[in-house]
Amino acid sequence: TILLILGFLSTLAVIALIAVAVTQNQPLPKNIKYGIVLDAGSSHTNLYVYEWPAEKENDTGVVKQVEVCKVEGPGISGYSHATEKAGPSLAQCLQQAKEVIPSAQHKETPVYLGATAGMRLLRLQNESAADKVLSSVENTLRSAPFNFQGARIITGQEEGAYGWITINYLLGNFKQVSGWKKLLHSLKSLSETSGALDLGGASTQITFVSKDLTSESPENQLYFRLYGKDYQVYTHSFLCYGKDQALQQKLARDLQASTSTSNSNLSDPCFHKGYERTINISDFFKNPCTSDKKKQLPFSQLYVKGEGDYQKCRENIQKLFDKSNCPYSSCSFNGIYLPPLQGDFGAFSAFYFVMNFLNLTSEPNPLALNKVISTIESFCARPWQEVKTAYLHIKEKYLSEYCFSGAYILSLLENGYEFTEDNWQMIHFLGKIGSSDAGWTLGYMLNLTNMIPAEEPAGPPLSHGSYVGLMVLCSLVLVSVLLFAWLLFHKPKCLQKGIV
Repeated sequence: TILLILGFLSTLAVIALIAVAVTQNQPLPKNIKYGIVLDAGSSHTNLYVYEWPAEKENDTGVVKQVEVCKVEGPGISGYSHATEKAGPSLAQCLQQAKEVIPSAQHKETPVYLGATAGMRLLRLQNESAADKVLSSVENTLRSAPFNFQGARIITGQEEGAYGWITINYLLGNFKQVSGWKKLLHSLKSLSETSGALDLGGASTQITFVSKDLTSESPENQLYFRLYGKDYQVYTHSFLCYGKDQALQQKLARDLQASTSTSNSNLSDPCFHKGYERTINISDFFKNPCTSDKKKQLPFSQLYVKGEGDYQKCRENIQKLFDKSNCPYSSCSFNGIYLPPLQGDFGAFSAFYFVMNFLNLTSEPNPLALNKVISTIESFCARPWQEVKTAYLHIKEKYLSEYCFSGAYILSLLENGYEFTEDNWQMIHFLGKIGSSDAGWTLGYMLNLTNMIPAEEPAGPPLSHGSYVGLMVLCSLVLVSVLLFAWLLFHKPKCLQKGIV
């Protein structure tokens, strides 16, 4: 009877210990903080809302995207002739952010706007207009109920760096770990970060960690200290080599090379057969990306007619990449230093959107390069009328440019950066990582809010969960030992009789 009672009490004690451990390990009531970043790109603006638990502000892997809103109309650089409308164009998405974020937290929620290559080009073309656009945007953001933290044009180098931070943060490559996992994590090579390939409408960026990085081109190097680790990163931004400006460059080059100056018709192999487009010459050469190719022409409009010839299209595009001169040990194009490619690469923004449209991102593993080439070649060969009928839900301007964009992406990656059949599998086209969009905005916010500390935050050797688990295990062992000892030294009468 005594043995049963002791056993029952021991069981109760164990249950109590487990109950305490489970209760102790329950998540705390949510104390959420929010942040807003507007990505003012060349073709459109997106507003992103991020959230994170306040008590884990200096931890990693906890920030997540909870809302994205695409601003109606063009990018803010598109308001250069009506600058006062740039700010009000953001109002609808700011209203959406107000509805997502609890009103009690509006005042403490930081809001940032980063303008990229579209505004860099506008500043080169018309600095006064660029300033007025930013002023209009700033007035609108200041009048919103959030904590306005600035609206500015970010550099191409920043855009590349923030994109690199974003994808490595979301992939967990900076993740702070503790206990025995910490030892394993410290053994990982720094090369196990992922490179970042970003493609917008007006610029493109390449950023990655390279063991072979030399001091030949210091302007292409950045240094980060994140969670107690040092990262030396190569980055470069090519202005005018986003997909929209690359098309403008190609058309200007084709027009410049045309033998007849009186013919206003231009055949273009990068558009589908049967497609036609009219271009105003006066607007065309105002662009800083094409102004150096300006040519006196007797006509005011250019009529572009599609041919749908992928091979000729690639030949035309490859002329955009000047590989004739390299003052360094190795180059990408236009005499820009590029160290040997290393590690995996996450390709996002327009890289992903174009390849996803062409159904080249659905496979779990990257498709072989020859499969990608044949898919784009087949798409370009389809007549325009057939393509229009198959994709009625897509705006004609975007749909008409997918052939060029697909061919351009391949040219940029193959001819520009020299990815080959052998290392093509290193490229992973990323739309989202978890619930967050791959892009520069999250990295921008993490940097400005100091969410990723330079030094590894101090913490106990074991996590709370590991600690509680060990306590329960120790308690069970202790109870078992005590019970065994009691049985050993205080044998029940029934057992004693059996021995006699």
